[in-house]
Amino acid sequence: MDEGDEPLGIEIDRSEGFGERLLGLLLDRAHELPPHLVAPLVAEEITHMGGRDVAILLQDYEQLALVPLPGRRLVAAAPQPIDGTPAGRAFLDAKVVEVPQPDGVRIYLPLLEGTDQVGVMAVTWDRVDDNDRRLLRRLAGLVADILVTKNSYTDIFTLARRRAPMSVASEIQWSLLPPLRMSVPQVELAGVLEPAYEVAGDSFDYALNDDVLHLAVIDAMGHGLDAAVMATAAIGAYRHARRAFVGLAEIYGYMDTVIAEQFSPEQFVTAQMMRLNVTTGRLDWVNAGHPPPLLIRDGAVVRQLTVETTLPVGFGGHDPVVTTLTLRPGDRLLCFTDGLIEEHSAGGDEFGLDQLIDNVFEVEQRRHGVRTTVRELSQALKRARGGITSDDATILLVEWRGGSTDHLAKMEPAAARPAKRTTQASKRPQRRPTGP
Repeated sequence: MDEGDEPLGIEIDRSEGFGERLLGLLLDRAHELPPHLVAPLVAEEITHMGGRDVAILLQDYEQLALVPLPGRRLVAAAPQPIDGTPAGRAFLDAKVVEVPQPDGVRIYLPLLEGTDQVGVMAVTWDRVDDNDRRLLRRLAGLVADILVTKNSYTDIFTLARRRAPMSVASEIQWSLLPPLRMSVPQVELAGVLEPAYEVAGDSFDYALNDDVLHLAVIDAMGHGLDAAVMATAAIGAYRHARRAFVGLAEIYGYMDTVIAEQFSPEQFVTAQMMRLNVTTGRLDWVNAGHPPPLLIRDGAVVRQLTVETTLPVGFGGHDPVVTTLTLRPGDRLLCFTDGLIEEHSAGGDEFGLDQLIDNVFEVEQRRHGVRTTVRELSQALKRARGGITSDDATILLVEWRGGSTDHLAKMEPAAARPAKRTTQASKRPQRRPTGP
């Protein structure tokens, strides 16, 4: 039998079931669907599945609340706090949350695009079984993908997420950022920027290319639009060099040249560029005038990764120092900008590294996932500073786990059913079916 041929007597079942028809309809129409019709079509699908009262809740820029997406046939609910609500639990834990009600079950489904949480979809069901749950999970994943795709050419979803006016500099920075969370079995990361509606010079970037996670955290000097423009140039130079498959020293050199040629001699960008082999745990990094990251192991900060620093980007530094460290499975790396520790509290004292380490320890004891840890740490630090954020402050947390992901590229055998016998086929010897 040639490779790819079906065994005699076995026919792969390719018929369209109820779930495929519903998901296929949404997928088929998504290509040409105007953004404002996403909500009505999703609500229509839910109705055909037996549900009602559909709400799509998107995370706001401060990651404090889930705000309703307006749209025909969607429930216009009030913003839901992420802390202490069923919708917030579904969002933070990336798990389905079911709440019994007198008229049925209210189901909150995380909208995951990749592994970044876009928001939550809420629906009401009279009674829910495992078939409903499976179909709803897959529908929520498809809805998240459509929202992210359509967001590229509409303002509807972006405006829904805003709860305050945004500066021009912040517009630039948010459009520059990758998703705030990425997770694969080997590594997970999550970041947060403050103040969300006024951030200017801080930014971060990453890319997972085969077995290497590339990371950069930058802080462009100054405030406002000038800082945002310089940060844009720095991230653009970083991406350009990274995509040329050069080493960390060459990446630093290219970024340094771009900033030096485009801006005045007094302007600079502090930066941290890293490469983490997600299979072996080998970490290489260049520190260009940036605060050293913290290594967190077993819930506590075990060391500050202090090394000889290279001149900030734009000062014409040469031969940057590349440092290497091998992580252990479960290790976390906390990168941050100086606005986090140089801020002064309400009493006038500088917040400082010691208070940061104390807050990290307190939050880590709750053993949350990376996304929840970053969010809780950001809020704890904000409270400790008396709510003051006069400078940009960025947190990026990375957890390395190791292992392999090859199993994710393997499919289970397709479901098969006995084939209908034809007269011609029945005249020749039949082999016993080898499929299930």
